[in-house]
Amino acid sequence: MSELGLFPLGLVLLPTERVPLHIFEDRYQELIAECLAEEREFGLIYADEDGLRKLGTRAAVTEVLERFDDGRLNIVVEGRERFLLVELTEGRSFQTGVVEPVDDEPDPADPGDEERALELFAALVELTGAEVDPPARDTPQLSFALAGRFEFAAELKQRLLGLRSERERVRMLIEVLEGAAQAVEREQEIGKRAASNGKVDPRG
Repeated sequence: MSELGLFPLGLVLLPTERVPLHIFEDRYQELIAECLAEEREFGLIYADEDGLRKLGTRAAVTEVLERFDDGRLNIVVEGRERFLLVELTEGRSFQTGVVEPVDDEPDPADPGDEERALELFAALVELTGAEVDPPARDTPQLSFALAGRFEFAAELKQRLLGLRSERERVRMLIEVLEGAAQAVEREQEIGKRAASNGKVDPRG
């Protein structure tokens, strides 16, 4: 176990995922400054009206995009290992806590499921016209690498983060991506019909 500076936010960071952050509060400017100076990670942990979650992700600053005269920062962080918050600690301007690592169970994904997940990823990219490169087929924890390329709801990402089986994560991701692909296809079909005559036939 170790003590870690914590950054509670209304978002979930998955391992390998990269997200931009705007750092404006003094206490988090202090936290990020220390992480940059000492090449340390901080803990990004999901917080909402229900409070602070127990499961979070270590985050490393990979790029400083912009520094402002008043101390604010625009940065890019990358998700690393998951952690479990054991207890909150005090003494700093920012939140800190004792954490322990969270490891996966030895339960690899089925190769067929991985292939299906990658196929669905490619289909959604084509359907939406997004410019997103797929992860390599042999990427460790492929589920996180794929999920981190989509704008999923925080609660869904938190559930994915909590699964300790890569097999279960990939299967959950397939279910979510299949639903998303069907929704996009329906939306596009309705758009085409509406464009053709200004009306939608509810009978299909």
